[in-house]
Amino acid sequence: MKKIINDPATVVVDALRGMALAHADLLDVQYDPAVVVRADAPVPRKVAIVSGGGSGHEPLHGGFVGRGMLDAACPGPVFTSPTPDQVASAVARTDGGGGALLIVKNYTGDVLNFETAAELVEGVDVRTVVIDDDVAVKDSLYTAGRRGVGGTVLLEKIVGAAAERGVDLDGCEALARRVVAGVRSMGLALTPCTVPHAGEPSFTLGDDEMELGIGIHGEPGRRRVPVGTAEEMVWALLDPVLEDLPFGEGDRVLLFTNSMGGTPLIELYVAHGIAERLLAERGVVVERRLVGPYITSLEMQGMSLTLLRLDDEMVELWDAPVHTPALRWGI
Repeated sequence: MKKIINDPATVVVDALRGMALAHADLLDVQYDPAVVVRADAPVPRKVAIVSGGGSGHEPLHGGFVGRGMLDAACPGPVFTSPTPDQVASAVARTDGGGGALLIVKNYTGDVLNFETAAELVEGVDVRTVVIDDDVAVKDSLYTAGRRGVGGTVLLEKIVGAAAERGVDLDGCEALARRVVAGVRSMGLALTPCTVPHAGEPSFTLGDDEMELGIGIHGEPGRRRVPVGTAEEMVWALLDPVLEDLPFGEGDRVLLFTNSMGGTPLIELYVAHGIAERLLAERGVVVERRLVGPYITSLEMQGMSLTLLRLDDEMVELWDAPVHTPALRWGI
């Protein structure tokens, strides 16, 4: 195993220390329990948007803390959910009197620990929204129902923008549920990843194989197939996404082409261009785009495609200013 780390046992804390130094103008990082908080928190009367999950998916979630997105993120150990006391601390640090909305990916540990935290917090109106956008499988070793994957990034941006504008807790919760209802994703892996404390790949793939429908922890997908061309890979992801909602002619969408961590941008742009063309051929209108490594699986080579059905309000909120370590525009 070759990784730029000192000790697998301290890799998350070491990374948080580096993050705190790199983005001291945007973030305040506490270590016990570990929470990444926007530097100006709490914002008076604002709904606090809080998320989190296992580390190893950077920049998710800490990289999205800041103006126009998350108020706080709770980083668990690599591929392991944060604890209830982390989430409760994040709510306490960001409570400005407007209540808190917890955005939770549909993994069993995350759901249980965020729900427990919501029950522990006193004096704050706390709501929870679970995202389950992965069309690949109904159940996995990590979830009851569909997994939360790439749609999480889009959800955090849109709801974060609404909260920044002063939308109340009821409005933010309703908007979040609309986004969850209209977003779908699917991913593939060309190589496995290696969790630092495990020291060996999480699964094996032959040189001529790829795994279709993987989750962000390298969970098994729909099937293992021979590696194809970029066109074949994109269609293998896009077809199930289009079918599931379904998306059709005239639909306005945001297309998110995501690297799982090890796929370079040159390949990602090849895939994105193909996806845009295939969507145009079916009359689906791509109005907004995001391309890059935004929800990763350590060093895994692979990609995911996410489609979000847009309306005018979502477009406006997507375009709204955001200032975080990983997303910045309109500032």
